[in-house]
Amino acid sequence: MKIVASKTWILACAMMVSSVAFGQQKIGWVDSQEIMKQLPDAVEAQGKLDALVAQWQGEISKLQTQLQQEADDYQKRRLILPEQARVQEENKLADMQKKVSDLRNQRFGQNGDLFQQQNNIMRPVQEKVVQAIQDVAKEQGYDYIFDKSGQVLLMYANDKYDVTSLVLDKLKIPTTNKPGSTTPTQPTPVPQNTQPVVH
Repeated sequence: MKIVASKTWILACAMMVSSVAFGQQKIGWVDSQEIMKQLPDAVEAQGKLDALVAQWQGEISKLQTQLQQEADDYQKRRLILPEQARVQEENKLADMQKKVSDLRNQRFGQNGDLFQQQNNIMRPVQEKVVQAIQDVAKEQGYDYIFDKSGQVLLMYANDKYDVTSLVLDKLKIPTTNKPGSTTPTQPTPVPQNTQPVVH
């Protein structure tokens, strides 16, 4: 089953109203953030991420301290240094500043070490939770299950309500491009608000 992200509660509310009005759909919700807090595997994985973040922040802090010390020392000697020496010192400080910036980007930038480790460490746990939600939905006969943590996320949808193929027919899209003709996509990981905050 596919998982579909939603930007607002409008879709969820509309479905719930429809369910109450017509009694045709069974809708449930989960709090994935609470699940992740109580799941031992998730707690352990988050602990590993927190330890890595602390280690990397320590590395950056050490470089920043060195840079500040060098800058303070230069300011004290700047007026007595010849112009060539001042240029050399300023270039040295600029290189150190770039080193700090590059390391911060390497660790915490887009697709950096933190992103990679979150994917490696947390993704298996998130997929486990997603699978459990989908299993419960099928076993209990739910048509839709939403995640109420943060942004609305549709965690499960019964295929009998999928009208994608009808829309494709209306648009006269060739059959080979319709759902089911390609390999199913992997579930989207459970969103959570427990990721480390980097300052």
